[in-house]
Amino acid sequence: MSARPDEALTRWLLRPTARAAELAAAHETIVDVAVALLIAVASVAGLAIQARLGHADTIVFCVLLCAPLPFRGRSRSLCFTLVAGVALAQWLTSTPQIADVSVLVALYWLALDGPPAAIIAAGIVAEAGAVMAAARWSPTDVIKYWIGLSALGVASAVLGVSIRERRALLATMRERAARLEFERDQEGRLGAAAERARIAREMHDIVSHNLTVMIGLADGASYALQSSPETAGSAMQRVSATGRQALSEMRRLLGVLREDPTAEPFEPQPGLDRLDELLARVEAAGVPVSIEIEGDPHELSGGVQLAVFRVAQEALTNTLKHAGRPATARLALRITSGRVDLVVIDNGPAAPAAPAAPAAPAAPAAAAGPGLGARAPDERGPGGRNPGGRGLHGMRERATAYGGTLEAGPLPDGGWRVHLSVAADVDAAVR
Repeated sequence: MSARPDEALTRWLLRPTARAAELAAAHETIVDVAVALLIAVASVAGLAIQARLGHADTIVFCVLLCAPLPFRGRSRSLCFTLVAGVALAQWLTSTPQIADVSVLVALYWLALDGPPAAIIAAGIVAEAGAVMAAARWSPTDVIKYWIGLSALGVASAVLGVSIRERRALLATMRERAARLEFERDQEGRLGAAAERARIAREMHDIVSHNLTVMIGLADGASYALQSSPETAGSAMQRVSATGRQALSEMRRLLGVLREDPTAEPFEPQPGLDRLDELLARVEAAGVPVSIEIEGDPHELSGGVQLAVFRVAQEALTNTLKHAGRPATARLALRITSGRVDLVVIDNGPAAPAAPAAPAAPAAPAAAAGPGLGARAPDERGPGGRNPGGRGLHGMRERATAYGGTLEAGPLPDGGWRVHLSVAADVDAAVR
């Protein structure tokens, strides 16, 4: 994601300042020596203009006032103490000069990085020095001299503290920005993982159901090819229609992964209005299905309708795959003021397991008629179903997403029962 123009301009303007600060921090001693030399040169120039270079004490104090500044890296408190001590000796024995700025520089550095107690003590010392300097070197105008020196001392301390607070604020903002960026990336990864899981569920539902129906129809067509060619032809037409529908649904599902603004609008996700179409495909594959509906399915949200439809689709697909023939299924949908309950029951016995050793090719479909017959996995749970399969896992995920539960298991007299119960209100499910 690119930065906004104002943010880019701000970064461009602040980049030289940031680089200068980084260079100063990396070469602190060189910077301190440069500052001390600059003050010394300025002081010597001032003394030359005032014709005071002939006084040895002024040259000595110029050097002594600037000499402690390079010690800032070791201890800011020590640096200020040394400068203040030299300034006191100067006050006792000499006259003022530009090198006295070293006191303000040392106070600024201490306020920038020193402990609060040391800053307060240094401020008191600087204020006392201002009073003493005004009284000794400007006895005729003490107040004005003192106000000027005090203002310089306060400005140095306030500037140091302000920059210190700004640095702390910037550090906090950088840390917060880094944390927000990490959280954003993590949310993106979680969202991508959730989207992959959703697409995997949809792919499983589409491929598993439609392929199961197609295999059942193909087996039925193969069984009826000799005795009833018209029935076989009708079954193959249904195979073709089911395959086209599966291809269309997969194109729609995979189309959301492409960001093509010129693409045609996607078809809506299937809802409960397509239950009749689903039951017709299952019946064509050899399992009669009856349905009972209590309530108005159109009052449900699209997400709840999709979840109920996919669970019904997966349950009936499992009936086609795992239930022996003959088998029938019953679907009951009950919609009340706060809940949606879907019950799918089949009465087919568990299909026998495939033989352990390879066998010769068998005749199509066996005596059970059109359908999948014994096409079931070798490793199955009670009732011939695989409780750890992706289908049941996907159904439970859909139920959990809408604040509901899913129960699936064999019936005492044979067959299988799936019961889905979810909240009719999506907001209530989230709460």
